[in-house]
Amino acid sequence: MSTVERIILLSEEGKVIGSAPKLESHHLNTPLHLAFSCYVFNSDGKFLVTQRAKTKKVWPGVWTNSVCGHPTPSEPMEDAIRRRLKEELGMTAKDFVAVLPHYRYKTPPFNGVVENEICPVYFARATSEPEPNPDEVEAYEWVDWQEFVGQATTDKKGVYSYWCKDQLKSLKNHPLLKKFTA
Repeated sequence: MSTVERIILLSEEGKVIGSAPKLESHHLNTPLHLAFSCYVFNSDGKFLVTQRAKTKKVWPGVWTNSVCGHPTPSEPMEDAIRRRLKEELGMTAKDFVAVLPHYRYKTPPFNGVVENEICPVYFARATSEPEPNPDEVEAYEWVDWQEFVGQATTDKKGVYSYWCKDQLKSLKNHPLLKKFTA
């Protein structure tokens, strides 16, 4: 018997007010909830960009940052990132740094779903190569950071996820980039 994954519901002030089933909670009136985004870099300073599986309910087929997800109730954020890296990409990472700890966004509707999240954003260093789960990741590529930023920030066709493009407004020249891209 599988357990239903739950997300952490938040008040407008960011306080925990409960939990709800993840898949059932994502719709046109998605409640505010806790999530994360992580940008993973390898030892050569390349960034891991991923394409979400075309079968996913939320934002299928779009390219985005390395990994996104939701901590489960009582799960520490870095543990949640490690779990999703393993589940989605079959990989591990270290040196997690919260670079946008208070990032919040709400997307326009995409295929009948609105994302509404307080979503701390992290950088991390890969400690293994990806072995993607095809139910989660359609494709991946290690790319130069500036090349990625140029492509994502000029995307007008919806090739890249809304949250990734929005996060790049603050991340594209972040002072900690040198630590991860050098």
